[in-house]
Amino acid sequence: MKYTDYIKNVPDFPVTGIQFKDITPLIGDGDAYRSAIDELANFAKSKGAELIVGPDARGFIFGSPVAYAINAGFVPVRKPGKLPRETIQYDYDLEYGKNTLAMHKDAIKPGQKVVIIDDLLATGGTMEATIKLIEAAGGEVVGLGFLIELLELNGRAKLKGFPVKVLIQY
Repeated sequence: MKYTDYIKNVPDFPVTGIQFKDITPLIGDGDAYRSAIDELANFAKSKGAELIVGPDARGFIFGSPVAYAINAGFVPVRKPGKLPRETIQYDYDLEYGKNTLAMHKDAIKPGQKVVIIDDLLATGGTMEATIKLIEAAGGEVVGLGFLIELLELNGRAKLKGFPVKVLIQY
């Protein structure tokens, strides 16, 4: 499937200079969405994932169905103040600012094999923060899956040593 046919470019969103990749046409098309989920699920299964972690918020859109497809649990990584129990947090840089991510402290059991699924690999900051949270909880990151990678931002440089699956590169 040619996923790029389902991605719309939105210039200067959310700030001037950013070329936003709108995934809503892809997730709105049943065949395209199913195909993307199936590819990411096959990757996660091949890595022996016991849990799927998805960063807030579009990681939920791809991570949850991947977890369902491989009969694994799903762990949301959220912005601070959104989770009701004790959390661990990590601060990181975005391609257009700064952010903090949080995860329930007990969401991952020591030694569990985790694949992180998100919509976009840009600078790698969100992935780096998510990896730090998983490792702080004792989990083992065994793979990273993305719908889109923005090559010019070189996010993979922060992710050396991790198997990466990407469906679209720009």
